[in-house]
Amino acid sequence: MKPSRPLYEREPALAIAAQAVDDLCGAQAAGGLLIFSGEAGIGKTALLDAIRTMAADRCTVWSARCGETVTSVPFHVVRQLLQPALDRFPSDEIRTLFGDWYEIAAPALGLAVPSGPQPDPQGVRDGLDHVVGRLAARFSNRPLVLVVDDAHWADGESLAWLASFTARLGELPVLVVRTHRPQELAERPVESRRLHDGRETGERTPSGGAGPTHVELRALTPDATAELTRAALGEHADDPFCREVWAVTGGNPYEAVELVAKVQDRELPPMEESAGKLRELGASARGSGLVARLERLGTNATRFAWAAAVLGTDISQELAATLAGMSQAEAADCTARLREDRIVSGFDPLEFVHPLIATAVYRSIPSATRTAMHGRAAWAITRAGLGAAAASRHLLEVHPDDDQELVAQLRDAARRHLAVGAPEAARRCLERALEEPPRPSDRATVLYELGCATLLSSPATTVRHLRAALDLPGLGDELRVDATFRLAAALSHNNQLKEAAQALAAESARTAPGPGLMRLQAAHFLWEGMQQAEDDGPARSRRLSLNADHLTGRDNAERAILTLRAFDAMLRGENAQLVVDFCERALVDGRPARGLGWTDTEWGFELPTLVGITYAFTDRPDRAEELFGEAVRAFEISGWSGAHLAFAHTLLGLVHRRRGRLAEAEGFLREGLRLADRAGRGLPVHWDAACLLIDTLLARGRTDEARVIADRYSFGPPYPSAMVLPDAPCVRGRLLLAEGRTREAVAELEAAGRALEPRGRFNGVWAPWAGDLARALADEDPVRAARLAVSARVHAERFGTETAIGEALRCVSFFENPRERVRLLAESVRHLEASPSAYEHARARIEYGTAIGSPRELSRGEKLAKACGAETLVLRAQQARASIRSAE
Repeated sequence: MKPSRPLYEREPALAIAAQAVDDLCGAQAAGGLLIFSGEAGIGKTALLDAIRTMAADRCTVWSARCGETVTSVPFHVVRQLLQPALDRFPSDEIRTLFGDWYEIAAPALGLAVPSGPQPDPQGVRDGLDHVVGRLAARFSNRPLVLVVDDAHWADGESLAWLASFTARLGELPVLVVRTHRPQELAERPVESRRLHDGRETGERTPSGGAGPTHVELRALTPDATAELTRAALGEHADDPFCREVWAVTGGNPYEAVELVAKVQDRELPPMEESAGKLRELGASARGSGLVARLERLGTNATRFAWAAAVLGTDISQELAATLAGMSQAEAADCTARLREDRIVSGFDPLEFVHPLIATAVYRSIPSATRTAMHGRAAWAITRAGLGAAAASRHLLEVHPDDDQELVAQLRDAARRHLAVGAPEAARRCLERALEEPPRPSDRATVLYELGCATLLSSPATTVRHLRAALDLPGLGDELRVDATFRLAAALSHNNQLKEAAQALAAESARTAPGPGLMRLQAAHFLWEGMQQAEDDGPARSRRLSLNADHLTGRDNAERAILTLRAFDAMLRGENAQLVVDFCERALVDGRPARGLGWTDTEWGFELPTLVGITYAFTDRPDRAEELFGEAVRAFEISGWSGAHLAFAHTLLGLVHRRRGRLAEAEGFLREGLRLADRAGRGLPVHWDAACLLIDTLLARGRTDEARVIADRYSFGPPYPSAMVLPDAPCVRGRLLLAEGRTREAVAELEAAGRALEPRGRFNGVWAPWAGDLARALADEDPVRAARLAVSARVHAERFGTETAIGEALRCVSFFENPRERVRLLAESVRHLEASPSAYEHARARIEYGTAIGSPRELSRGEKLAKACGAETLVLRAQQARASIRSAE
């Protein structure tokens, strides 16, 4: 099919679009992204109309049109795209389409009331991806085309989804076509510009290239303008007249069409003698000329047009009439006149014929009148039962006037925005509420709510708001405790653990005994202990022991303290059975207690995380895997698919690494990094996942790949202020040893020992610096090396796990005579065979088989190494067997 109106000098753009549609409908069903840019009126919308017509017979086409006045409405564009398609399905079928994502993504589309924990924005985006993928599968015989016009005015939430979705277009039979104005795009925040240009999102072209297909539309040439003019006015339009049309409009297609339409209305002959009147006529198509043209339609029509402009897009005739203060009959008459004068189109809902008209009308409204109309629009929307969230975009435009009802409405709107995964929209509402301003007694609470709204998106902003809230009177004791707890979490996310501990200590000093104080004390122990360096770690451990050892775990405060005691004892290498007993007391029937779960916000996810990590390093990986598998499920169900889900995958990677399932560990850790990359850069989870992945790759014998990860994520000093899982300097030292950079490795491992020993942290499985340093020093300083190995054995036997003892014995054997070496290696194999640590068992058995020259032991070790995915160990066993055979 061809467009109803010819498009002049757009053949290249149409050809590119036609090729993209052909690719989409071809055997490979290749999706892609087309971006058309150009100034206002350049013909972007007409081009999209042509593409829709072109694709209509072969594809399912969904469209959205953005608007200047609705950029603050979260998910506005996404709703336009998806709701018409979803309206075709009954409610039970919609639930099936959404599947497990219903509670997460359906509220963002207005299809369900929010329930459960507040979803993070990434989770909502993933849910929308799932729904579009399912819908695309439903229409598999007609591939999907998504069309977004004027994307420079898209709301931030829709922009973020478009960016993440277009990054997956190589996987889906979906073509995305969008337009924007470069100048308006440049005025949006940096984040929005990145979402548009595709350079940082991995977007693919229709042909599968590295970026989007981007076409810049140019103004019409004089010849094309003359052709357009003669097509409308007749072939008798002379050259001077046509040339003047081009000069007046600058070749802008919209202005040229409007100007020619005015010529027709005035019945001007398209001859040279009429050319002098074109400039006056052209002015009426834009700016003040368009406003004057609107005023000539009468006061009612002007007022109704103003109401429509304030409402923005999807304009309800009934709401516009209410806003304009007129009857439905008067509104219908105004609509007819505005439609006849090519200002609006449609019936109900209405829309402006062109965004230029909408902008001109909106900006023509006197400032005071526009503000009052926004206030009335908010009232009308609320009265219509559409809710505070829908009214909030109008409330944002009302001048501050000490209106406490408006403050309450904005706070309500913020809660609703947070419930659908739109924290930026919530932030705007709460910042506007502060400008009203709220009553002095409420100001601290509004600041607290603002801090909570920005916790996931901007820890630094959260810190500022929560500190301001705590400096003001008005927060009750319970809110003060919660504000301080969240402040500490934000500071920790911002790599300020020392400040987090200080804030908790200061608030603890002014808090009366009770559950609130215990919550603050637990958080204080947490963030003190999680620091990479602290002034007096043993003193903190003693205080923690005094607070925890007598507790039974009767409530969540006690369970939190017991969790921290267990983790600290594990790091210190205290008796593992005692450590596990602390973990058991911290749980209820082996699981986190109600209120201490993965998505419970009172205590945070850190506590069940520490229990699982402690189990993983005390030879209870089965218990850790249960907990971390539950974490993945809980985060997915709640839509926490940003940094939280990334960390959960990292923790499962830890469990598999401890069990020696190296290939599985690598898969989970790479997925953790992928999820973390979507959530931001330089997050704590990046350090943990990169550290564990490097350790896993080294165990597999893939040193070059480990170096690639280290360089990509800047894994090395300066280290973050929070400890890394496991100890980062130890893992980096191990990497340097594998690369043959022994001198650097020795320096790194010695620094690790100097940092850990004064804190009493002697767990050689968490931080194997002593064993690795001993081997590195074996040739240069064998006496010191042997002393390090013996010291590591003492601490391992104190800790008492089979893994720790087996690894320590293997290390000590390296410095003994051959006979004693064999005995120690046999003991090491016995301990590690009883442990869950298959990789360490394989390594010890291969060393034992080599020491006694036993092909049978080497074969057993090789089989274990193969099962682990430890490729270098396999090769080592094979070489040792070959050496024995050749010696025979």
